[in-house]
Amino acid sequence: MATSAAKRKSASKKSARKYSPAAQKIVATEVRAMEQGKLKSGGSGKKVTSRKQAIAIGLSEARKAGYKVPAAKS
Repeated sequence: MATSAAKRKSASKKSARKYSPAAQKIVATEVRAMEQGKLKSGGSGKKVTSRKQAIAIGLSEARKAGYKVPAAKS
């Protein structure tokens, strides 16, 4: 029985936060801007309509600001 308790404890340590709270706020701000129709893409300047694209823009901004965000997939 002691081994299962040790397994649970080690499993909870692995689940560290992937994103900082400040990064989450930036992403939320970008998604809100997209919903209001104010968010535009960088290259073409077109209006962003995809929620996934708004999240990607927010994560990119958070990375530029230096907040804890995992590296972008390549």
